[in-house]
Amino acid sequence: MLSKHGAGATFLFSLGPDHTGWAMRRALRPGFFQKVSRTSVVEHYGVRTLMYGVLLPGPDIGAKAAAEMRAARDAGFECGIHTWDHVWWQDNVRGRDAAWTDRMMKKSEQRYTQVFGEPPHTHGAAGWQMNPHAFARHDAVGYRYASDGRAQLRDDGSLADPQFGPYRYRGLSHIQMPTTLPTLDELLGREIDGTVIDENNIAAHLLKLTADPQRDHVYTLHAELEGQKLAPIFEQLLSGWKAQGYRLASMADYYEKIKGDPLPEHPVQWGELPGRSGELIILDKTM
Repeated sequence: MLSKHGAGATFLFSLGPDHTGWAMRRALRPGFFQKVSRTSVVEHYGVRTLMYGVLLPGPDIGAKAAAEMRAARDAGFECGIHTWDHVWWQDNVRGRDAAWTDRMMKKSEQRYTQVFGEPPHTHGAAGWQMNPHAFARHDAVGYRYASDGRAQLRDDGSLADPQFGPYRYRGLSHIQMPTTLPTLDELLGREIDGTVIDENNIAAHLLKLTADPQRDHVYTLHAELEGQKLAPIFEQLLSGWKAQGYRLASMADYYEKIKGDPLPEHPVQWGELPGRSGELIILDKTM
């Protein structure tokens, strides 16, 4: 689909065990059940996947899907690291020390090198969860850019500040490219401005948010959602963004565009977003 539309993209891979079932431990988190009921988790992921790490052993993604990962690269797409173990990272990294963080990141770096025959050069954090040690490691291993957090959004999914965009963390050199648009699972099933967002109107809602092509956006999608059951919505978005005048590019392409720009510096911040449970790394100038 991406090639059909001449779209660039960056594929970020989980490279270790799939323990999706462990995510059920988030059941007590405020908003978790509401999100699950809105986004049909069982329908999208299947019962078997939701049992990984609970009743079934978690398969090793990097070992089992190495050929598929290389196929993305061979098709001309940029590839990078998402995490080693998605659920373990997402539920633990915020409070962990440098040793734990380096150990987890080194596992994913080594596996990436095994799969692709070259070291990784970018990263997008699982669940937009990080800590200061992880950001520092980006600089230490030579990453020039990453996309580990979000920009704060209003309830309708629009940017809380239209100026939000790439930035650096104080004292670090790599560029952060925050996701500036809501994800489909953050919008589906919610009532916004008197309208319930569903599969029939969600593309139009997102395209309304990007109607001004004078600024850049970073959009995060999940291959298991937009690449499967929600693929028709993603196709509408690709067509719509091209019609609006956007160039559909990878993180590497975006870096080449902005690498010489004077970028603001911000501290590490945590916050919540409409439609998503729990706190995550966020860019919010009001904090």
